[in-house]
Amino acid sequence: MNLSLLAIIYKMEESPKQESNTGKLLKLLLKIAVTAVCLWYVSRKIDFSKAGQALQHARIVYLLLAVIAFIISKWIAALRLQLYFSNINIHLSPWPNLKLYWLGMFYNLFLPGAISGDAYKVILLTKKYQVPYKKTTAAVLLDRFSGLLGLGLLLAVYSLFVLNNTVIEFLLCAGAIGAIILVYLVVRKFFRDFISSFFSTLALGIVVQAMQVICVYSIMAALRIPAHGTEYVFLFLVSSVVAVLPLTIGGLGAREVVFLEGSRYFDLLQETSMLISILFYLITVFTSAWGLLYVFRDPLQTNQPDMRAHVTNTVRE
Repeated sequence: MNLSLLAIIYKMEESPKQESNTGKLLKLLLKIAVTAVCLWYVSRKIDFSKAGQALQHARIVYLLLAVIAFIISKWIAALRLQLYFSNINIHLSPWPNLKLYWLGMFYNLFLPGAISGDAYKVILLTKKYQVPYKKTTAAVLLDRFSGLLGLGLLLAVYSLFVLNNTVIEFLLCAGAIGAIILVYLVVRKFFRDFISSFFSTLALGIVVQAMQVICVYSIMAALRIPAHGTEYVFLFLVSSVVAVLPLTIGGLGAREVVFLEGSRYFDLLQETSMLISILFYLITVFTSAWGLLYVFRDPLQTNQPDMRAHVTNTVRE
């Protein structure tokens, strides 16, 4: 999630001045540096020969199932965002909405230093449907928060099976439930347009995260890791929380550090943990890359072929 998105959109509405290209470049270089440091640290701690052997014996069928589970998770996530858009009278058909979502995935992963996928959707839909920036921004941000709430709930549930620390388990469970209540109250107070879909989008957020957990279980099956190895899934959920922070390129490096240090804590094979993380990232890259098709085609199929260029120029000026 681009945590600076809200500030960017508010500034766009109040002032034509945009963040300087130098500032964007510095942020990108910092992300690249942090990613490189994380990967360098991880590379010094694992045995690549062992990782290679495990990968050679991987079962392709289960990797294909992992890809399918991930794609389904993104399809459900697109439906969730479509609900938020409908709350503010942006009524997209399922297929154009899915194409727009896939294009956003591509921008988020492959163009981190340019326009983010979230900002692109906000600007494009605002201009096409004449909806205030604040409403479209709220829709995108609340969509992200619903995903985080689902992630927090699953993390709390898995902590009950993995951790042997009652205090941490209680804090995670209380934090997950408290976060849901807090977000609900905030939406009810400040974003009443979206209150009608709060629980349905929360449910979809849980399903999205559950499908990604199934993706991880499929990767584990491909690597011949027993399904009862819930510690790996717990580490994946923790790494997903860390990957939300805008510190690295697409979460690359940050996830691997979590898996590496977590595997030490749970006394797991570090090489296997790294493979789970890397394979999940490669699945993300493979899936997101298809969004490139809609860089050259209008995902909303409008009669304004220059709309994307205008939106991109608006952000870069």
